[in-house]
Formats: sequence, structure tokens, C-alpha cells
Amino acid sequence: MNTQPSGFKVGLVLLALVLMHFTVRPLLGNDRLAPDFLLLALMFFAIRSRPANAAVAGFTVGILADALSPVAFGAGALAHTVVGYLQAWGKAIFFPDNLLVTSGFLFFGCWLRNFLVLLAGGQTRGAELFWALTAWSVGQAITTTVAGLLVLLTFRRWFKIGIIE
Repeated sequence: MNTQPSGFKVGLVLLALVLMHFTVRPLLGNDRLAPDFLLLALMFFAIRSRPANAAVAGFTVGILADALSPVAFGAGALAHTVVGYLQAWGKAIFFPDNLLVTSGFLFFGCWLRNFLVLLAGGQTRGAELFWALTAWSVGQAITTTVAGLLVLLTFRRWFKIGIIE
């Protein structure tokens, strides 16, 4: 039995996530808490690819994110590159088909990306940085994780994963 995901079907899911980032996400209210579908697409790609490919994809996603909000240009590229690389590298250590492990991957990836963007951007300090890392980043990491798990559960046959609880 072929255990590799169907490239075309997974590509469709990733494309749908990118489109949802620009169409659905603005309708969800607070931008700081809305799930980051673009980051989800990157993390799903990274978990199923090699670290170098995931880093290149992360850099591409980061440049796209930076182009949309050029306050601290380059911070998003750095953060997404690191997250993509670490997500791909982490699959070698952990079993990514476990729901709990996948939840941890998604949560940590989103929080780490937000942390690196805040750190590299240098726009927030003191109490504002504390709240950004503890309230807003954790909130967005939770919503992104829930959205990611919904996508995985909905398209588990396309990703060809055996969900182990």
C-alpha cells in the first residue's frame, strides 16, 4: 500500500488554504486571533518534505507575508524559513500522524513564528511584547491548531495518514 500522500490532492488542499488566507481570514474578525491559513499550508508542506525544501517554501511564504505588511520587512521571511525548516526536521524525530503530536507541531510552529517576527521586527517592547507573546500569539496558535486539525480530519484520506489518537 502506498503511504505517500497524493501530490495533486495535497496540493489542492494547500492551494485552498492559501486562498482561504486571503478570502476567509479577513471575515473572521480580529487579525491577531484569526487562524493563519498561509502558515498552515507551509507547515503541512514542511511536515511532508525535506528540511531544505521546507526552508525555501518558508522563505517564499515569509516574503509574501512581508510584502503584505512591510512594517518590519524580512522578519516574516526569517521566521517562516526557521519554522518551515524546524517542522520538516521535527518529523524525523516525532511521528507526525499522531493527533497530539500534530497539534503540538501546529501550535508550536505558529507561536514560534509570531515570537520570531516580534523579535526580529523590534516593533514591540516591554508589556506590549509580553501581551503579544502570551495572549495574542497563544490565541492565534490555538485557532490555527484547531483549523489545522479540522483540515487534517476532513482530508485525512488525501493526506493518507493513519490518525493515531
